[in-house]
Amino acid sequence: MTNTPPQYAYSPLPPKSLAVAYVLWFFFGLLGIHQFYLGKVGRGVLYLLTAGIFGIGFIIDLFTLPSQTRQVNTQRAVRL
Repeated sequence: MTNTPPQYAYSPLPPKSLAVAYVLWFFFGLLGIHQFYLGKVGRGVLYLLTAGIFGIGFIIDLFTLPSQTRQVNTQRAVRL
């Protein structure tokens, strides 16, 4: 009898969609819903309480949302 660990099937998490993130940003960006979608709960709560950090973070997300989505998808792929 050998002491080998059980083998589990690897099931990667599905990637987050940039298109969905932008749609959520456009309609609910000041409320931080796109941040919640990306799994960034702390930032989502901050946006919710400060109206997208007084609109400045909302505008910054227009340009940084692709890199945020790539980062989240990379972390999900390696299960960080």
